[in-house]
Amino acid sequence: MESMGRMNPFWIDRPVFVTGATGLVGSWLVKQLITAKAQVVCLMRDWVPQSELVRANFLDQIRVVRGDLVDQDLLERVLGEYEINTVFHLAAQTIVGIANRNPISTFETNIRGTWCLLEACRRSPNVKQIVIASSDKAYGDQEKLPYDETTPLQGTHPYDVSKSCADLISTTYATTYQLPVVITRCGNFYGGGDLNWNRIVPGTIRSIIRGESPIIRSDGLFVRDYFYVEDGVAAYMLLAEALAQKPELRGEAFNFSNELNITVIDLVEQILHSMGTPLRPEIRNEASNEIRYQYLSATKARTMLNWTPLFTLETGLQRTIDWYQNFLKDDQRV
Repeated sequence: MESMGRMNPFWIDRPVFVTGATGLVGSWLVKQLITAKAQVVCLMRDWVPQSELVRANFLDQIRVVRGDLVDQDLLERVLGEYEINTVFHLAAQTIVGIANRNPISTFETNIRGTWCLLEACRRSPNVKQIVIASSDKAYGDQEKLPYDETTPLQGTHPYDVSKSCADLISTTYATTYQLPVVITRCGNFYGGGDLNWNRIVPGTIRSIIRGESPIIRSDGLFVRDYFYVEDGVAAYMLLAEALAQKPELRGEAFNFSNELNITVIDLVEQILHSMGTPLRPEIRNEASNEIRYQYLSATKARTMLNWTPLFTLETGLQRTIDWYQNFLKDDQRV
């Protein structure tokens, strides 16, 4: 794919604004944008010293604005002063358990933060492309699988609802105000740099490195779509490039997926096998307010964008394992 292969001149000296830059996908996106020679501006609320954005010294190569996503005046200032052309909106509260315990803070960030950014973009004539990171969770619980882009958005639990709402608000700005917005819906991201240890991939890898049995909070039979972070970055950049060439993509949503439906226990078993350990998982069956079956069809992205994933699940997991082994080797908390 061009964004991850040879240099695409589209990005050279292009002013790009990224929210959620200290997160898993955001850090890798900033890295790729720097490689593509874009002029990157990031919004940072909290200082996260272990973020890949900080650890890899990317901060020396970008502009950082400190502030909150719900500060619309700040967003308008940033978009105007830095003459931003392309916006990637990745900032969100992404942990289901936190959303269940703290729904209001999740709604504030995920819903209000989205409309504040879009309204700021509407008032900023230099903005030409806006990529909004939604999620497969926006579809809610559905009987028909896999989800395609015509599947209704009907979240029921706090996190799912927040993604459904943000997704619909994005469509509103594209439809009513002709804002150049496109929406991505991906499965569960994994990859090096995810420091939310209660997520299954980094938590399992860290447990194995510590010589402990990995913990599965559910019964292990939940089915999910797992999507490698570098594939996500390539898809986001490809979508921004496509929107620049085809303005008629405004308001479209795209699923990105390896189109594998895999249970949590099978994923853990694959990590155990790849790391060559005899450890067995501890299944706690404690999960609540989570959808049991979720996986995506990426036919639309394959057809309309000529998109294909760059990494298999096996390759992505091995790259992820290698990252954490390097990250944790000198960490005294291991």
